Amino acid sequence: MSSKETTGQAITRSLIAHGIDTVFGIPGAHMYDFNDALYGAGDKLRFIHTRHEQGAGYMAYGYAKSTGRIGAYTVVPGPGVLNSGAALCTAYGANAPVLCVTGNIMSHLIGQGRGQLHELPDQLATMRGITKVAERINHQSEAGPVMSEVVSKMLSGRQGPGAVEAPWDVFGQTGPETDRPLGTKAAHPAVDPDRIAAAATLISGARNPMVMVGGGATDAGGEIAALAELLQAPVTSHRSGKGIVADDHPNYLNFVAAYEYWKKVDVLIGIGSRLELQFMRWKWLPKGLKIIRIDIDPTEMVRLKPDVGIVADASDGTRALTDALAGARREDRTGEFAELNTDARSRFHAVQPQLAYLDSIREILPRDGFFVEEISQMGFTARFAFPVYGPRQYVTCGYQDNLGFGFNTALGVKVANPDKAVISVSGDGGFMFGVQELATAVQHKIAVVAIVFNNSAYGNVLRDQKQTYEGRYLGSDLTNPDFVALGESFGVKSFKATSPGELREVLEKALSLNEPVLIEVPIEKGSEASPWPFIHPAPHAE
Repeated sequence: MSSKETTGQAITRSLIAHGIDTVFGIPGAHMYDFNDALYGAGDKLRFIHTRHEQGAGYMAYGYAKSTGRIGAYTVVPGPGVLNSGAALCTAYGANAPVLCVTGNIMSHLIGQGRGQLHELPDQLATMRGITKVAERINHQSEAGPVMSEVVSKMLSGRQGPGAVEAPWDVFGQTGPETDRPLGTKAAHPAVDPDRIAAAATLISGARNPMVMVGGGATDAGGEIAALAELLQAPVTSHRSGKGIVADDHPNYLNFVAAYEYWKKVDVLIGIGSRLELQFMRWKWLPKGLKIIRIDIDPTEMVRLKPDVGIVADASDGTRALTDALAGARREDRTGEFAELNTDARSRFHAVQPQLAYLDSIREILPRDGFFVEEISQMGFTARFAFPVYGPRQYVTCGYQDNLGFGFNTALGVKVANPDKAVISVSGDGGFMFGVQELATAVQHKIAVVAIVFNNSAYGNVLRDQKQTYEGRYLGSDLTNPDFVALGESFGVKSFKATSPGELREVLEKALSLNEPVLIEVPIEKGSEASPWPFIHPAPHAE
């Protein structure tokens, strides 16, 4: 006689079969049978319970973003899903494989509008609006196939988040234990040799090509560096592309330096990038510019039409292009790139006190450590002023730019990378969105070092209101707790650092402790120099 299992057990077995070793979340009534199945998985699955659903979603995001593997979390339906929605739309914007497993009301009541516990008018439609794929398991026999389908879609092509829901009564439903199908990545698109040849022709006639990399090129760093070296072209990146080619590689241009080079670029080669810098931030195109794009997502070629569009995995496409250009001989221009970087750094050195603090952090953070930004004066500045040496080591929220993701995300990064240093950099405003997860850090021994730069304001809003609205301030002035006392009340070792030198010393000690640490850095309100002239530079003069 075949053994039986519940839908909850079938989902759990599928998670394990897909290589998922950690689930973040909060248990709840609709999910009890699934929660019990997670308990039954023993040491095959680590369950980390959080203090807010948003924290669970962000931790799964940090896990996924720092590893490239699925980050999974579970929350109750309705308000639980909505509370974690910011994390899901962040994962969607940043192409991160985050999986949400949730419940729903009783199956026979879905769509009836009876006002059941946690009912949404159409939860599946809500989730489909902020994920790449969302499906419902209607019966125990569907658990394996639905999980497989969702995982396949999450991981194939341009990656993204997925969600699975099961009605309350279905989680405990039993049926035969069967072989669970495994979701797999779809094969990469075949590289079109005609497109490669067309791109090679364009590049061969170019005097000043530039390579722009984004999050879609995360695993193609070696191939991209080889192409840049062959062409003696500079490589630049914005947020998600940081570290794909290391900042200290001779062909890497910091994006402030890249803007100066931009005025003479004749061919732009975008690899796994939306070309956000060039088209949404720089907003100035050199005359006669030709654009080549390598992207696994064919719709990108419609969103921003290039002269040559190569639909391919970043590694495959870049390697094919390099092969087609083999034998090209170009004079060494790395001295020119070094000069541009030095000049850019001397100009943005004026963004203080952010630069001095970021330099202190970079000095202490090991080369392979993780830096998790937050929407703050430090976070914005870090995008151009914090050197990164490997892919995934700079963890960003991408274009959602949502307050409160930083510290919670960093906890997920540390869970996924327990042997690496993880530093979270927040402002006081963003940190307070997820401060309750200090309890999670203590309970689960997650040794993130959280640095809170406290300027008692939503600093960006305060500056904009001062400059653009003649000082008509609304909601930008913040009253804060004593962060050191607050951290200590959670059982977190907490320190204050009042200068870059002091931060360096405290940070060195904090990383040696191998336990959660909070460091408060007081900043005079409104004193930070604006980083925005370097992120949104004025157009070049003709």
